[in-house]
Amino acid sequence: MKFFIDTANIEEIIEINSWGILSGVTTNPSLIAKSGGVFEEVVEEISTIVEGPISAEVISTDLKNMLKEARQLAKISKNIVIKIPMIEEGLKAVNILSKEGIKTNVTLIFSLSQALLAANAGATYISPFMGRLDDIGESGIKLVKDIKDTFNKYDYDTEIIAASIRHQTHVELVANSGADIATIPYKIFKEMIKHDLTDKGLKIFLDDFKNVKTKGELN
Repeated sequence: MKFFIDTANIEEIIEINSWGILSGVTTNPSLIAKSGGVFEEVVEEISTIVEGPISAEVISTDLKNMLKEARQLAKISKNIVIKIPMIEEGLKAVNILSKEGIKTNVTLIFSLSQALLAANAGATYISPFMGRLDDIGESGIKLVKDIKDTFNKYDYDTEIIAASIRHQTHVELVANSGADIATIPYKIFKEMIKHDLTDKGLKIFLDDFKNVKTKGELN
C-alpha cells in the first residue's frame, strides 16, 4: 500500500517526504485555503518536492469550466492529477480528460455505485471518504473493502485512495482492506511512528550502552 499525505502545508510535506515513505500528495480547496498561499503556486511548489501524483481540485461545478481549470492545472507539472467531485458534470469531465491523457481523482465517494460510475468514466483514482461515513454511523472501511472486492472482480485499473482518515487504526484497517493508497494527515503520520514500548526500549538500550566499552568512535 502506498502512502500519500493529505495537506497543502509545505513544511509538513517536506518533513514527511524526508522519511522516504511518501508516494504522493492530495490537496483540496479547504487545505489550500488553510495554507494561506496562492493556489497555483502552492501546487507547483508541492510538485517540486514530491515526485509522485499531486491531486489538485477544480472548484467549478459545470463541465466547461471544470475542463478549463483541469487543463490549466495539468500544465503546471507532469505529476498533477485533477481532482473532480462526484457529480454528473464531474463524470463527463473525467471521461473527456481521460481521453486527453490527463489523470483524474474522483473525490467525495460515499457509495459503491459512485465508485463504479467513476471507474467506468475513466478515473485514474477514486477517493472514498472513510471518516465522514463513520461520522454518520456507517462503516467507511466496509465501503473501501466492497469497492476493492468489486474492482478486483471486474478487473478495473482505477486505484483506490482511502481518504478522510481520522486515526492510526484507520490506516491499519485500510491496509488490511487492500486499498491501493491511504492519504493521511500530517498528525496521523506523527502518531504512526510512535509507540510507548519503542520509547521505553530505546531508553533501556541507551542507558545500558553507557556501561559498554568502545574505542571512542561512538562517544
